Amino acid sequence: MNKIVVTGAAGFIGSNLIQGLNARGIDNIIAVDDLSVGDKFRNLADLRIADYVDMDDFYALFEAGHYGNVEAVFHEGACSDTMEQDGKYMMDNNYTLSCELFQACMSQGTRLLYASSAATYGGSSTFQEEPACEKPLNVYGYSKLLFDQKMRRELGNRFENAPHQVVGFRYFNVYGPREQHKGRMASVAYHQFHQFMAEDQVKLFGEYGGYAHGQQLRDFVHVDDVVDVNLWFFDHPTQNGVFNLGSGQAQPFNDVAMAVVNALRNEEGKPALDLTQLVESGAIKYIPFPEDLRGKYQCYTQADLSALRAAGCHHEFANVQNGVARYIQWLARHSD
Repeated sequence: MNKIVVTGAAGFIGSNLIQGLNARGIDNIIAVDDLSVGDKFRNLADLRIADYVDMDDFYALFEAGHYGNVEAVFHEGACSDTMEQDGKYMMDNNYTLSCELFQACMSQGTRLLYASSAATYGGSSTFQEEPACEKPLNVYGYSKLLFDQKMRRELGNRFENAPHQVVGFRYFNVYGPREQHKGRMASVAYHQFHQFMAEDQVKLFGEYGGYAHGQQLRDFVHVDDVVDVNLWFFDHPTQNGVFNLGSGQAQPFNDVAMAVVNALRNEEGKPALDLTQLVESGAIKYIPFPEDLRGKYQCYTQADLSALRAAGCHHEFANVQNGVARYIQWLARHSD
């Protein structure tokens, strides 16, 4: 069996991808990561891989052909902290390294499926995979956009000239199991779960950007759906391009908070409450919008899935009510 490489393998999406590959009986997987934060090993401990390679060693070895015939690289490794201010570090990790990996993949006949980001859209109000919509608000978003732009220059606007499959996925707000190591960059659902367990209360941003309390909208997508779409493209090696990967449905933060609190109430045998009841009971509290986020915050995101559907991928995505409830049930059983 040809080898599969997953970079960022101990991370959130990387480890879930390995789980998805394992479910298919695929375990000839080279896991690449940086375990300086040693606790991330937990994301790999229950998975089947063939080898683990530190990221500092992998890229040069791969470029030299050390690993032989590699069918595909799922490139999830990156600095994903949208508040990181060190632009040199960000560009080295997210752009330069990706460019080197791309060249090595193309020279070796290896398919490349890589993580882009909805942060490439930044201040835009339209979320189509087009340059006119791309307005990053931070260096993270720019680092991801620059690599997408590099691929367009090298391969054509739809990557139609790629000698081997190249696919980029613009992840929207992903949530789900195996994100516990992400700290402040973990999902809203993850933080709200722990906040409610500690304080019997979930805090949301108040009015900002023309949106009422808790009504800022994001496209929240379950990591299981992200894995399924990645694997759909893995199954369709002639499909190239950069694609949005979100649910296609913007929902307010209030919906997430309601799903979190009501899922935990359900765990205790208590009935679900509506938003007004949750606010009146103090289970949801609104706080002033943070000054340090003003001008750097997306109040609305919604993946336009037209290109994904046109490619033939008709995956059905979970909404917040179902996906977050399922995740909270998982967290309730797996939290320390």
